Amino acid sequence: MLARADRTMRVWQSDVSGPITIGSDIHKREMCRMFRDTFNPYRPSVLAWPNLDAATRDKIVSLPIWDIAVQTEGKARLRMAAFACMQSDLDLRHAFALNAWEESRHKDVLTRLVETYGVALEPESPYVYPGRATWAYLVTGYSECIDSFFAFGLFDVARRSGLFPAELIETFEPVIQEECRHILLFANWIAWYRAKLSWLARLRFELEVAGVWIFLVWERIGIARAIDGNGPSRAHRQDNNFTVSGAQSVSNGGIALHELMTICIAENDRRFAGYDARLARPVTMPKIVRFALRFMRPRAR
Repeated sequence: MLARADRTMRVWQSDVSGPITIGSDIHKREMCRMFRDTFNPYRPSVLAWPNLDAATRDKIVSLPIWDIAVQTEGKARLRMAAFACMQSDLDLRHAFALNAWEESRHKDVLTRLVETYGVALEPESPYVYPGRATWAYLVTGYSECIDSFFAFGLFDVARRSGLFPAELIETFEPVIQEECRHILLFANWIAWYRAKLSWLARLRFELEVAGVWIFLVWERIGIARAIDGNGPSRAHRQDNNFTVSGAQSVSNGGIALHELMTICIAENDRRFAGYDARLARPVTMPKIVRFALRFMRPRAR
């Protein structure tokens, strides 16, 4: 049953013959059906967190990701739920509601992991239901497209390095693949929604999307930081340094940036390969990184 559920969440083909026109009712129906059909019913309460030796446990505890990861999932579940409530179409409402539920499950998984291995977290700020549901959904969706692209690569670096036991990698694997499903749904909703807009509404929407990207760049380069009495919070320091410090933490002896980006591209392609090729894919991060790789030379570790 576990093996079948794992394969089901990774491989999906529509039974529709011929092309699927982006923006059509068939496209909307099939992207929602993909999300529903690929649901994995694992339960965080029965995930097998393996016993770790002291050195491995210390490595887990020191990873610069836990505060921001837990808080991000807590925000995402409310944002997805708010966006689901906006939908008059039942297929879309059910898909986004399931997305919200899975974000909540991710937070549960992370909470159980940090409790199991004794990771100390900063106190969580109260989670606020978003007032601008579409903006909040776009911010979360594009953030997941960025973060998941690098997470796919970092997860494979951790697997290759052998610094973490295979049992731990296997236990956390469904969460990583679930993020792939989330951004696949997001990419297809964006494509479907754009295709249905009039030129004036499309212009307004593209301006909103541009605003989201400006906000994300502003946030991620550290210009806008949450300042407390002692400077930037630990969660924000973790977020800004995630890719670089995370890669060094999970690799054995360090990893060159060119190699890391190459792994991210390969893992991104591999994780999407099982889904119907007629569905849209997230393209921004793969295109940016492929372009950057043209000007990067492989370097020593």
